[in-house]
Amino acid sequence: MDGNPASVDVAPKTGRYYKFRWLGMALLSLGVSLIIVDATIVNVAVPYIIRDLGINLNDAEWINSIYSLVFAALLVSVGKLGDRVGRKLIFLLGLIVFVGSSALAGLAPSGSLLILARLFQGIGGAMILPSTLSIVNATFRGKERAIAFGIWGGIIGGMAALGPLLGGWLTTSLSWRWAFYINLPLGAIAFIGGLLFIAESRDEDIRPGWDFTGFVLLTLGLLSLVFGLIEGQRYGWWIPQQKFDLLSFSWPYDSVSPIPVAILIAALCITLFLLVERARIRRGDVVLADLRLFRIPSFAYGNATALIVSLGEFGIIFVLSLFLQGALGYTAFRAGLLLLGVAGGSFVASGLVPRVASRLGARRAVNLGMALEGIGIFTLAPLIYSQVSGVRLLPSLIIYGMGVGFATSQLTSVILADVPTAQSGQASGLQSTSRQIGSAIGIALIGTTLASRLGHETAQQLSQIPGLPSATKDRFVDLISSTAGQVLTTLRGTPGSEAIVKAGESALSNATGTAAIVAGVFVLLGFILSLRLPASNES
Repeated sequence: MDGNPASVDVAPKTGRYYKFRWLGMALLSLGVSLIIVDATIVNVAVPYIIRDLGINLNDAEWINSIYSLVFAALLVSVGKLGDRVGRKLIFLLGLIVFVGSSALAGLAPSGSLLILARLFQGIGGAMILPSTLSIVNATFRGKERAIAFGIWGGIIGGMAALGPLLGGWLTTSLSWRWAFYINLPLGAIAFIGGLLFIAESRDEDIRPGWDFTGFVLLTLGLLSLVFGLIEGQRYGWWIPQQKFDLLSFSWPYDSVSPIPVAILIAALCITLFLLVERARIRRGDVVLADLRLFRIPSFAYGNATALIVSLGEFGIIFVLSLFLQGALGYTAFRAGLLLLGVAGGSFVASGLVPRVASRLGARRAVNLGMALEGIGIFTLAPLIYSQVSGVRLLPSLIIYGMGVGFATSQLTSVILADVPTAQSGQASGLQSTSRQIGSAIGIALIGTTLASRLGHETAQQLSQIPGLPSATKDRFVDLISSTAGQVLTTLRGTPGSEAIVKAGESALSNATGTAAIVAGVFVLLGFILSLRLPASNES
C-alpha cells in the first residue's frame, strides 16, 4: 500500500501466473468479497444472536464495531508489511486468520467469545484488503489494470449491499452461525487458488524502519474511544452504574466510572499520535501516517466527508435491522430483502454515475449523492412506527441507496485526485481507514442513542398500562432495553403479554426514529463538508 505504484515489482508477461492472471483476479475478488460481506452480513443476524446467546445491546454493538475498528487500525500498517515481506504471503496469511476466526465465531458459545472471534476476523480482513489492491496493481498493466481496478471497486460496492440479504437468508434458513461458517469453504478455495495462481510481489524500494510508537498510540486511542462510546450506557457516563471487570482486573473506584477515563486516554493517545507523527516527519523517519497529505484540500475535506458519512451509513443499517425484526416481527431474510432496496438504489446510481460525473464533475456527483442520502434518511425517520408496512419504507431506502451509489463511487477519486503518485498507496490506505473508523464510531454513537432512548421510551409506554405492578414494569424496561427490543419476538407468543408487546414495539419504533435522525445529522454534516471540496477536482 505504501510506495510508488509505478515502481512496485510488476509480474512478468510470461509463465503460469501471467497466463492465469484473470483467474488470480477472480480469487482476489473472492477474498475481498469475504471481508466486505462480513462487515454487513451480521447486521440482520444480530437479533438472533441476542436471543440465542442472551447478550445485551452493548455486546451486540461490539460484535459489529470491533470488526470495523480493528480492520481500520491495522489497514495502513499491514499494507506496509505486505510491501516489505510480500503481498501474496500477507494475503494468504490473512485468509488463514480470517477463516480460522470465522470458525471460532460460528462455534462461539457466548457473546464474549464471539466478540473475540470478530476481533481476529478484523485482523484477517486488514491483511487481505490492502494486499489484494497491491497485487492487482502489480499484476495488471495499461487497460487491463483499469478493468481490474473497476472489478475490485465494483466487488466492494456490490458485496456490501449483498451482505444483509445473504445474512438474512442464512440466518432464517439455517442459523446465524452460518453467517460465519460460509467463510470456511469459500476461504479455502481462495487460499488454494491464491497459492497456485497468484504471483508474489513486493516493493524493493521501500524504506527500512517501522513506526511502532505511532501504531500503538493510534490503536490504543481508537479502542479507548469506541469502548467509551459503546459502554457508557452500561457502566455510567460519570458515576458507576455497574462494576467493570476484565479478566483479573477490577475497576477500583466507586466515585467515577471507567468511561471518562477511557475517553481521556483516547484523547491523550490520539493527540500524542499526531505529535509523534509530526516529529518523525521532521526527522525524516518512516511514519505510519504522513500528515502532510492533509495539507491537500481535496484529501483533507474528502477524508472528513468519508469519515462522517460512514458514521451515519453503517449506524442506520444497524438500527434498522433491529427495528424491522423487533418492532415489526420480520424474519432476518425478510429484513434483508427489504434492505436490498438500498442495494437496488445503489445499482441504479452506478449506471448513472459516468454520465453525471462527466457532465457535472466528480465533486458535484459526490454532492448529489450526499444530498440524496440525507433526503432518504430524513424521509425515512417519520415512517418508523410499529404498524408501518415495509413497502412504505422502500422509496426512502432506494433514494438513500442512490445517494450511497453516487457518493461512494466518486469520493475515492476526489480524495486521491491531487495526491502525488508516489504517495497514492498510503493515501489509499488512509482514506480506507477513515471509512472504517467512521463505521465503528457510527455504530457506537447511534447504538448508544438507540439504547438510551429505548430505556426512556419503554418506561414511558409501560407506565400507561393500567394495573401493571412497578416491579414488573422495571423488569420489562430492563429486558426490552438490554435486548434492543429483540425479546419482543419471544413475548409475542406468550399469552397475556399483548399490552407489553405493543408498548415495547412503540418504544423501539420511537427510539429507532431518534437514532435515524442522528444518522441523518451526520450525513448532513458530510454534505456540508463535501461542498468544501475544491472545484479543481472535477473532471
